[in-house]
Amino acid sequence: MPLSEHEQRMLEQIESALYAEDPKFAHAVRSTNPQVHYKRRIIKAALGFLVGVGALMAGLVINEGTVTIAISVTGFLLMVVCCVWALTSWKRMTGIGNEPPRGGSPARPAKAGFMERMEERWRRRTEGD
Repeated sequence: MPLSEHEQRMLEQIESALYAEDPKFAHAVRSTNPQVHYKRRIIKAALGFLVGVGALMAGLVINEGTVTIAISVTGFLLMVVCCVWALTSWKRMTGIGNEPPRGGSPARPAKAGFMERMEERWRRRTEGD
């Protein structure tokens, strides 16, 4: 929905006041690309994954009984968490998963729960569609 002329003027006034008050901050906010943030998160997740692989390997090499199991499990869990973190960042960066469902009603949310789908089917049956 586009902004009205009054809202656009107010937004311009707020923007000019922000530039007048703190130009360095205003420039930083304006030039920030959200994809850069997600790329950094993916890089951090990849480094965390590598640390997890190292911990898993260290747990396999060390022969100290229960300590090796704890180190190996910690490394594996770190690898799983970093994979999930990287995948969610990748999805947000590329916009995957934000498309509306095929054949769905535009008024309904993209991820309707089981009960909502069943209620919709029941409503269509009773209305004779």
